[in-house]
Amino acid sequence: MQNLWNDSDAKAAIEQYNDVSEDIALRVYTSRLIGADLSLVLHGGGNTSVKSVAKNALGEQVNVLYVKGSGWDLDTLQPPGLPGVQLDHLIKLRQLDSLSDEGMVNEQRTHLLDASSPNPSVETLLHAFLPHKFIDHSHADAILVIADQPDSDALCRKIYGDSMGIVPYIMPGFDLAKAAAEVYEKNPDVKGLFLINHGLFTFGATAKESYDRHIEAVQQAEDFIASHETKKLSPIGTGTTADGGDILSAIGPCLRGLYAEETGQSWVIHHRKDPAAYDFASSKECANWSQIGTATPDHVIRTKQKPLLLNPKNLNDPEKLREEIFSALEKYKENYHQYFKANIEAKGVDKKELDQLPRIILVAGLGLVAIGKSVKETKIAADIYQHTIDIISKAFNVGQFAPLKDNDLFDMEYWSLEQAKLGKSKPALTQGKIVYITGAASGIGRATAELFAKNGASLFLVDRDEETLSATVEELHKQYKTGIAFQVMDVTDDKAVKESFESVTREFGGLDILLSNAGNAVRGRIGDVDSATLRRSFELNFFAHQTLASQAVHLFQKQKTGGVLLFNASKAAFNPGKDFGPYALPKATVIALMKQYALDYGKEGIRSNAVNADRIRTRLFTEKVLAERSAARGLTPDEYFKSNLLEIEVFDTDVAKGFFEAALAEKTTGSVITIDGGNIAASPR
Repeated sequence: MQNLWNDSDAKAAIEQYNDVSEDIALRVYTSRLIGADLSLVLHGGGNTSVKSVAKNALGEQVNVLYVKGSGWDLDTLQPPGLPGVQLDHLIKLRQLDSLSDEGMVNEQRTHLLDASSPNPSVETLLHAFLPHKFIDHSHADAILVIADQPDSDALCRKIYGDSMGIVPYIMPGFDLAKAAAEVYEKNPDVKGLFLINHGLFTFGATAKESYDRHIEAVQQAEDFIASHETKKLSPIGTGTTADGGDILSAIGPCLRGLYAEETGQSWVIHHRKDPAAYDFASSKECANWSQIGTATPDHVIRTKQKPLLLNPKNLNDPEKLREEIFSALEKYKENYHQYFKANIEAKGVDKKELDQLPRIILVAGLGLVAIGKSVKETKIAADIYQHTIDIISKAFNVGQFAPLKDNDLFDMEYWSLEQAKLGKSKPALTQGKIVYITGAASGIGRATAELFAKNGASLFLVDRDEETLSATVEELHKQYKTGIAFQVMDVTDDKAVKESFESVTREFGGLDILLSNAGNAVRGRIGDVDSATLRRSFELNFFAHQTLASQAVHLFQKQKTGGVLLFNASKAAFNPGKDFGPYALPKATVIALMKQYALDYGKEGIRSNAVNADRIRTRLFTEKVLAERSAARGLTPDEYFKSNLLEIEVFDTDVAKGFFEAALAEKTTGSVITIDGGNIAASPR
């Protein structure tokens, strides 16, 4: 465990955050050091605090506890993520015999210095009841290996002697805060507190002292673990010769379809390519070890209490594979329901059962698969379980893995303050949808990709212009927190197209929407155009659309959730331009193609529509083409783009809206949507 404290960096942090006190600046600095190490905290885990003073509106000095707020992660913490709470009031709360969770939250919020601050951590009172200026809390992997042992208190004393106070497991909140304070007060010389089945607290008079103690304690645990021999896993037979990619391509669409059928929502799949996860999922030990529980209780809201185990046998038969996975899911759901039912009856509480579906799937021959309603959800769950696998394995090297039992996990999973971490905001319109877009590097494709990303969709972007596509993906990644994969590809290459659909399946699990957009305006007087030129235009402007649509439909059929085909048709299909026959002819066939897909696959819920746009400033309009076309009409280039019934220019973003709305139009198929400001000559009749 590397100690990352650097005096120069600490000084720089004080200078960087010069609009807040030095206490807060250093609190941010060491919080980010802890958060940057995934073996210490993951995705909102852990919390930190500093006790300081501030002036209120009357100019009076007030003792303040600045503690990490809800919704903030330690690795990206900023001063606003440390809500300040009046410390003297918090300390007085210890006099109470009891305090409900709702009461605790109310006392903390009503004594904030700034009412607009985020909710303080659920462990705020624990920080308040300890006297130290700086306090650090993590769920370090090495600590959990020890904390989840059946004799964890004895091991803790063996590793730390009297330098750590040992706190038995109690759910976070008022009772834990009081118990932790009492343990500390029995031995005020301790450097920290070791919380059974939970994690580590360290403290100090300075930010450096608390951080140093934290790293030292984790290092001691790591050294102890390393002194034990590593137990080798026992591989199981998978019953198939398929590689991991083939397994993922087979089960991904099936899982997405079954989850959508169960919930009416779209789901995304993420495969974590990790050798340790592969070995674990493909071992005999996995059947028992993976079903024991979570490494620390707050992981349960992200991963459920247990993963689903799969060892698929029918990879070459989609229908039998679907039945196999359906059966495994039904068994998992029933077990989850029994877990829920047993706990509400034993505890005498009235709770609404959460969805029963697993978030982590361990697949023999493949490894770790996470499934969620967004790429962010899947990656959080995968990160957590990847570390859980390491914790479980090392726990069995040391002794046993004995985390919290189901009754305690239930309390955490159904705790309102824990569920609040997941947020209750309305999901984005296309959250969970997977969208494949060709010609995505610029123009209409780029604008449509951005609109789908803005609304939560995961994107698979294709273009033959590597430089522009890479730049587009980089810009979209910076702006939108969604999944984006891409492939440099010529859509007239049938083999590459087929491989791209395998790639999108392995990246996200399947597909919901295809936007077949790529094209090029090939010119020439139709009687003078050689057959090779015309064939090349048909390859790009018709046959590529057919190849893409065919691949998309086959994937839709595996999912059994319907699907959306969208074609960029062009007004040329209805109103060919002079000397544009090599472009207009294949575009006219695209309209027929779109209608044929609507006709042939409507019964399966697959919708097929086209957008007919005109005079959009894209790369199709080279300076030469634009000059010729505007001059032929006696117009300037700007006038040319406004030459429509509404006398307004239509932009690529307007066309993007048309594609987006067509994707959401659940009862529209076989339709041509015109977006051209009004071109009566191109109106279908």
